[in-house]
Amino acid sequence: MQLLTPQLGLIFWTAVIFLALLFLLRKYAWGPILKGLDEREKTINDALSHADVIKKEMASMKSEHQQLLIEAKQQQIQILREAKQAAEKIQAESREKAKAEQNQIVEDARREIDNRKMAAIIDMKNQMGKLVTEVSERVLSRELGNKDAQQQYIQELIKDTKLS
Repeated sequence: MQLLTPQLGLIFWTAVIFLALLFLLRKYAWGPILKGLDEREKTINDALSHADVIKKEMASMKSEHQQLLIEAKQQQIQILREAKQAAEKIQAESREKAKAEQNQIVEDARREIDNRKMAAIIDMKNQMGKLVTEVSERVLSRELGNKDAQQQYIQELIKDTKLS
């Protein structure tokens, strides 16, 4: 039963050992542990503040990125609009050039037709002149006293002569 009832000496030495252990733990263990916890807390707070800064920067960069995308789309639309206008201008110029060439070709064809027509008319006049000359030579080479016989002879010559 002596173990169940503590004696004054045991309580004293237990208290001295406890206080000594408490002093040693405070000096060598709790100090570094609390210092480590404070450093860890400071590191975590620094990391959180750094993360907040990075988060704000990322939000700013995202905003800038969105702005750049909007500007890029506007530039794309502008470039497409300019390309479309250039294509329409080129098409209009091509149409005008083709129309001018077509008009030139038609004009050249009309001139050629007129030239050939004039040549055909001149050729026809020449042939008619030759024909009249031949008929006149034949009429004059034959002396006829009768006017009716002369008319009949002219009619026969006209029938015999083939028009080309």
